[in-house]
Amino acid sequence: MLTKKEQRIRRSRQTRARIAVQRVARLTVFRSNLHIYASVISEDGTRVLAAASTAEKDVRAQLGGDGKGGNVAAATLIGKRIAEKAKAAGVEKVAFDRAGFAYHGRVKALAEAAREAGLQF
Repeated sequence: MLTKKEQRIRRSRQTRARIAVQRVARLTVFRSNLHIYASVISEDGTRVLAAASTAEKDVRAQLGGDGKGGNVAAATLIGKRIAEKAKAAGVEKVAFDRAGFAYHGRVKALAEAAREAGLQF
């Protein structure tokens, strides 16, 4: 019997293999109960070109004193930030890697915010 985390990782393997064949930068997402993290990884998978998370000090300040990073508003903010950072790094087009998480709630909010900020995927 696989644990919940092992099931998620198993789901993510096929997506990562498909993205590797495309030879395009990937926008990967990780969410925990408290925070959401996004990073843009190079085509060959060796370098992180841009990263944003709700654990960053200035993001926590924007979210308010309690720094709630586990909600849709925080995910939307991170989506905008990762798109800006990726564009600054010269990346316009990415493949979305949801890392086995359902495309729903915070993951969906992050993806839609990144699209609205000009990232193509």
